[in-house]
Amino acid sequence: MKIGMLTWDSFGKEDMEAAFKELGHSVVQCPFSNDSDTNDPAVLRELEGNIRKTAPDFLFSFNYFPAAAIVCNNLGLPYVSWVYDSPYVRMYHYTIVYPTNYVFVFDSAVYMEFHKEGISTVYYLPMAANTDRLRAMTDFEAFEKTKWKLRHEVAFVGSLYTEKHQFYQRMTDISDYTKGYLEGLMKAQQMVYGYNFIQELLNQKIIEDMQKALPMQVRPGGVESIEYLFAQYVINRQITAAERRELLTAVAGNYGLDLYTPDQTIELSGCTNHGALEAYRYAPYVYKKAAINLNITLRSIFKGIPLRAFEIMGAGGFLLTNFQEDFLSFFVPGEDFMYFESKADLLDKISYFLKNEDERCQIAQNGFQKIASEHTFRHRAEEMISYLK
Repeated sequence: MKIGMLTWDSFGKEDMEAAFKELGHSVVQCPFSNDSDTNDPAVLRELEGNIRKTAPDFLFSFNYFPAAAIVCNNLGLPYVSWVYDSPYVRMYHYTIVYPTNYVFVFDSAVYMEFHKEGISTVYYLPMAANTDRLRAMTDFEAFEKTKWKLRHEVAFVGSLYTEKHQFYQRMTDISDYTKGYLEGLMKAQQMVYGYNFIQELLNQKIIEDMQKALPMQVRPGGVESIEYLFAQYVINRQITAAERRELLTAVAGNYGLDLYTPDQTIELSGCTNHGALEAYRYAPYVYKKAAINLNITLRSIFKGIPLRAFEIMGAGGFLLTNFQEDFLSFFVPGEDFMYFESKADLLDKISYFLKNEDERCQIAQNGFQKIASEHTFRHRAEEMISYLK
């Protein structure tokens, strides 16, 4: 088959293209901007022209774009999208029900949300890793010469959500009641893994007060609720920022920490902040070299396995993550990876696995083998195409 790929700057595009080609398909690039406006007729005309010019058997993109769904529906062309961002508001659009859509999501909770509404165009598909590419990354000498050289045994690669999108801090005019309610709600959620109750506990009075301080509106054609926007883009992001700061501070103070994050102003005792790391080119070296790689999942990911976790295991690194239910459908705790349930549990498990290298290395090897045999981009490409057939 000939597959058209939207050429926006998405993570994993090279891995996905390689997977399609390994399966014997050809791939043609279809120019597209991540910022394209669905309601701009010029965008739709240009996209349609590019699709007609390349004449693919189906169109593929990471993340879902209503503009692409509209054009493909008009052309009767299958549109396959794989959503790796969360939250991802563009899914909540009237076009999601178009029969030409095949929308794959990595969080089983999001799949169930759409499934319960009778929407049959959304499917569950966890993320993946390109173990061939990751295994071939052996030039450690070149990595050691970079500014990102490891200095500790424990590492975390990711945002602390302090450098952008600080929506919560903008709500300076909310009432004392609302502020107290939200602070209590966030502290309660921070103590619970496996179930997110934020959106359902944002009552109308709280929403109205937040709206006055930080006006939110539904996008044209969108079907998301205001509660969804505040819960996922404001509250859960703030919880994640507080949680990551608290957990990483504890880890750094007890064991030392290599932190790779965009905000270089962050200073934690015992922590070396290396700044932003080139995820595709350099992060796998961190995953390979660190004794323990941490994953602290964004709270708007309810049950799903973050892409970072697949990359860590796919690079052969040892993964220590917070509990996420979807892990249990594919991996065995203590055999392929390890999870923690609290700050105390996190510190205890770091202490244990730093002292037990053989067990730690065996778990990392098991995780790699599981990814290589069942969870590569090639496996996912086969699954997607099977739905089309």
